[in-house]
Amino acid sequence: MKKTLILAGVFAVTIAQAQQRMTPELLWKLGRVSAEAVTPDGKSVIYGVGYVNMEENGSERNLYRIPVAGGQPTQITATKGGESVVRVDKATGNIIYLHKGQLWQLTGGKGEPKQLTNVEGGLSNVRFSPDGKHVLFSREVEVKNVHSKDIYPELKKSNAYVYDDLNYRHWDTWEDGKFQHVFFAPYNEGKIGTATDIMKDEPFDTPQMPFGGLEDMIWSPDSKAILYVSKKKFGKEYAVSTNTDIYRYDIASGKTINFTEGNMGYDNAPAFSEDATKLAWLSMDEDGNEADQNEMIVLDTKTGQKYNLTKDWDETINSFTWSKDGSKIWFVAPTKGTIQLFEVSLPKNLGKFSAKSIKQVTKGQFDINGIAGQSGNSLIVSRADMNHAAELFRVDLKNGKLTQLTNVNDAIYSKLSLSKVESRVTKATDGKDLFSWVVYPPDFDPNKKYPTLLYCQGGPQSALTQYYSYRWNMQLIAANGYIVVAPNRRGMPGHGDEWNRQISGDWGGQAIRDYLTAIDDVAKDKYVDKDRLGAVGASYGGYSVFMLAGLHEGRFKTFIAHDGLFDIRSWYGTTEELFFANNELKGPYWDTKAPQAYKEFNPIEHANKWNTPILIVQGGQDFRVGIEQGLQAFQLAQLKGIKSRLLYLPDENHWVLQPQNAIVWQREFFKWLDETLKPANN
Repeated sequence: MKKTLILAGVFAVTIAQAQQRMTPELLWKLGRVSAEAVTPDGKSVIYGVGYVNMEENGSERNLYRIPVAGGQPTQITATKGGESVVRVDKATGNIIYLHKGQLWQLTGGKGEPKQLTNVEGGLSNVRFSPDGKHVLFSREVEVKNVHSKDIYPELKKSNAYVYDDLNYRHWDTWEDGKFQHVFFAPYNEGKIGTATDIMKDEPFDTPQMPFGGLEDMIWSPDSKAILYVSKKKFGKEYAVSTNTDIYRYDIASGKTINFTEGNMGYDNAPAFSEDATKLAWLSMDEDGNEADQNEMIVLDTKTGQKYNLTKDWDETINSFTWSKDGSKIWFVAPTKGTIQLFEVSLPKNLGKFSAKSIKQVTKGQFDINGIAGQSGNSLIVSRADMNHAAELFRVDLKNGKLTQLTNVNDAIYSKLSLSKVESRVTKATDGKDLFSWVVYPPDFDPNKKYPTLLYCQGGPQSALTQYYSYRWNMQLIAANGYIVVAPNRRGMPGHGDEWNRQISGDWGGQAIRDYLTAIDDVAKDKYVDKDRLGAVGASYGGYSVFMLAGLHEGRFKTFIAHDGLFDIRSWYGTTEELFFANNELKGPYWDTKAPQAYKEFNPIEHANKWNTPILIVQGGQDFRVGIEQGLQAFQLAQLKGIKSRLLYLPDENHWVLQPQNAIVWQREFFKWLDETLKPANN
């Protein structure tokens, strides 16, 4: 008789089948599921599934449909390349989607696709106006001349850039004088008329670079206006500010007004209620603080009055959606090491709203990553945990019950032995509760001893929840024989605004003490091999590893740092988003008011104490944490005679995005651990 083991949520796997462990190669065979739309009748959800082609070093994504009530999925596209849904027509059921920059249609939502447009240069971020008479899209436009061939046309073989201001590079690209602009054009049965650039000659981007998308540009419900998000600053002003605003462009007059003028932080993700009586968006107060509390603002479109619905709620919002009748808003937010679904009920008089009306809908050891849409008394959401990649679920809004809809990766997971994942609370050095996730190897035996890794999260204000990563994958690390300790140290959302703010200006202080508290606590357990402890992390996590390398007092036997900050002074001089550096370090290195960041909290200042093997990973296109950081750390380790290795990825940015590079990253990661922290039981 087969026994069933339930691990980390509602997914189940039979012990008789669970014979394998996760490997890098198997991880990259998983289908990547993401919702596209709930059909207007509420009966189906359309979603995409992407698969990596390792040989081609790329991926393929197709669209599927599945009944909201549950059932078998139907594949609706099979063309090579990715597709994304633009519109599902309520009357006809026609699905219009974007493929290779052009609009295609599935008549009645099925059958052979028909190409609708053939626009030179293609389209991106397409939205139809509610009346169907116009399309909205974005396109790159050259506004400034910074390349030598544009400045000196006769020197056609030159390749030089000339800059007079900052923000000359961002994330992984150099400023080339081109900006993403919003366009609209008449539309009639696949024919697109003359397009109008509503940001003509402006050196500003919409969508926001580098990660903005459709959420940055929407139609008004009456099709008479376009709302878009932009940070209308250039050069140094752009580099030191987070002040995005929501602008309204009137189609008839061509005039633009600033909806959020006077608010100095991020304003983004505008969305109208279906009856057009309210407009909601997410907003931060502080200019320069990208990790300020993300609050819910609602505008009464009749009176023009704005209301902050979450000013008395002590957490931060990731994303939201309106109910069809406009009486509720659902949002997802981090809380206590997870991301959960919340509901806001709106009174007719918004002035009488109370934070007591905010209700948590879901609870459990999982993340609700996003909301696809409403179907009656249910929502379709994306859900993941540390043992399972994202799948789509139906949430009963009455009781929060989750029902799985898609099962894209069941065939792989049914053959895997999964990890036990436990929460753990420890007293930090200041007496506050420190929450951690502890992930155990599959088939964990408490009578054995296991090497253990401290996982240091980046951000530094990124939530450490039940996420499922294709790089920093807790399931994969545990499957290689390691216990993983993942603390929600100071700075992480989900534990109140004060906890989140405490890390700014204190990078090397309480957060580092939290890390040591967490690993010291777990190391007391009899199954932890105290002589086989390591610390790993990227970005601020890489900085943490570099700091620990000089402060750990013999605790750790190995380190892995990916795109970490090694010398805060040189990092300030080369990073691009200076608003982040100014907020987190409390000033530049020449400002005597910020001594700790560049002295006590600077890893290079503790280099004399380095004596432990370290693997250093550095992306060549990483402009957030420049290449000099990894090279300096590696050179130090080599000159001190410390066992060390440099994994240099010339084509990668702050992340590792190319499939074959990712496999190399993971193989080198575990090879290093085998050499320096080999499991005692192997």
